[in-house]
Parts: sequence; structure tokens; C-alpha cells
Amino acid sequence: MPDKDTGGGRTYCRPRILMVVAKKPAPAPKPEPQTRAERVLGFMVVAIIGLSIIAIAGILIGYATKANNGAGFWQIIDLLPGIGLPIGFILLIVLLVLTFVRRSRAAKGAGK
Repeated sequence: MPDKDTGGGRTYCRPRILMVVAKKPAPAPKPEPQTRAERVLGFMVVAIIGLSIIAIAGILIGYATKANNGAGFWQIIDLLPGIGLPIGFILLIVLLVLTFVRRSRAAKGAGK
């Protein structure tokens, strides 16, 4: 029954404070650190795709300024995105597969 306080002829009920004791949440499992192969593949993907994007920007700037005449240095710049982007995409797929395999093995190991 709530405590009653009378004041000025009125009856007031003070609400009681309920204290709920909650269980502590289970600690989150620490993520597995990346392997060296995953780190190297990640940096390779970023470097190859980044270099290809820079080459695309160089091609656009070269054509806009009429500096790209298709000889010498520009042949390499013109060829780089055509080779770099597919290789970067393949390396990205390999990185995803390696990551999924590692996580599935970690999940199976945690379930035991």
C-alpha cells in the first residue's frame, strides 16, 4: 500500500520506486583479427583500383587539354584501367571468400 501523506485535508499517494535488477549482458565475443593474407589482399585491392581511378582521371584530363595523343606514356595510362579494374575486382572477390571462410570457421568453433 502506498504511503499516504495528508496535507490540507487532501490525501496524496506517493508512488513507490520499483527497482528492477537487470542481468548483465553477456560480453560480446572479440572479433577474430585479420590474417596477413587478408590485409595484403585488402591493400592490393585498394592500390590497384585507386591507381586505375587515377589513370581514368588522367585520361579525362589529357583528352580535355588535348595532351593525350596516344603515344608513349599515354599508351600505358590508356591501358591501365582496362587491366587494373578487372584484376582489382577479382582480388576483391578472393578477399570476400577468404573473409567468409574465416568467419564461418570461427562461428563453428564458437558453437562447440
